[in-house]
Amino acid sequence: MSDPTPVATPSTAQKLTAELIGTFILVFAVVGAVFFSSAGTGLLGVAFALGLSVVVGAYAFGPISGGHFNPAVTLGLAIAGRFAWRETLGYIAAQIVGGILGSVVLLGILSSGPGFDMVAFTKASTGYDELSPGGFGIGSFFIVEIVSTAVFLFVILGVTSAGRSASNLAPLAIGLTLTVVLLIAGNVSNGSFNPARSIATAIFGGQIALSQLWASIVAPIVGALLAGVIYKAVFDRPAKIAA
Repeated sequence: MSDPTPVATPSTAQKLTAELIGTFILVFAVVGAVFFSSAGTGLLGVAFALGLSVVVGAYAFGPISGGHFNPAVTLGLAIAGRFAWRETLGYIAAQIVGGILGSVVLLGILSSGPGFDMVAFTKASTGYDELSPGGFGIGSFFIVEIVSTAVFLFVILGVTSAGRSASNLAPLAIGLTLTVVLLIAGNVSNGSFNPARSIATAIFGGQIALSQLWASIVAPIVGALLAGVIYKAVFDRPAKIAA
């Protein structure tokens, strides 16, 4: 029997395109759920839209780009030694573009609907005080976004570690983690954990959304970097061999 045809290593263009499309799917799904189905499904429906979009994207594009779809994930993996720093800027740029395209398509859908109002993007934007569905302040915002993103990164790093026997189920574990943390953070911050997703809604969300965007960029990155540093220090150290 002849050997199977070897799989070619994805090119940089293929990786960046995969990240762009994957982030587009994520934003289109989760923000679209906020716009068009949240009245009927509530936070649970939005949480599942987020988790399932990541599962779908990871299975479809994970073998090509690794399936980050999130600048915080890219930076967290880089600091943990799981991703090359030289590729981070390209990935982040592709993710931001993909997220913005997702919002542009949603804007096109909204614009010809009944009672069109750009305030929909303001309500979907992540933030504190006026943007927090529950009226939580900036302290609560930073705690929930940092901790939730760190938990998310710990799961990603754990289920993608070398030698995991159930690595083919990694996207499912990652997506379900996002579903859980959004159920916790949704009423506090609108649940971003992803600067690209926050940028995508803030650019159409008006002055308030833009003025708070910095927090939605900083907090997930801090959480991801903390998780990357801790995981590398604690779990990726060489094992000691007993004498």
